[in-house]
Amino acid sequence: MDTMTIKEICNALQLNVLAGSKGLDKRVTGGYVSDLLSDVMGNAREGELWVTLQTHRNVMAIASLKDLAGVILVNGQQPDADMAEQANKEGIAVLGTDQSNFIITGKLFQLLNS
Repeated sequence: MDTMTIKEICNALQLNVLAGSKGLDKRVTGGYVSDLLSDVMGNAREGELWVTLQTHRNVMAIASLKDLAGVILVNGQQPDADMAEQANKEGIAVLGTDQSNFIITGKLFQLLNS
């Protein structure tokens, strides 16, 4: 699996930067898809890009704890004000798309494995 920066992934997948723009240079080693916070805490790995529809502050706490590269919000979701504030403070990029988990995850997988 090739690694790319979040900025490169943003450009390739036409994602919007919603918060945490200081984290755009982080390298992404893979992806993790889940809306269950305890699942992400138990199974996501450092450097992964988390795909979810969760938009609250606890997402950033877990992303920070697990040292994830960033978060992609799907289905047009927008981060809550607390989530955006925490993302900006910690430099963890929160990206957005109108696409579903299924579609954006497939595209991310192809991009990282090409």
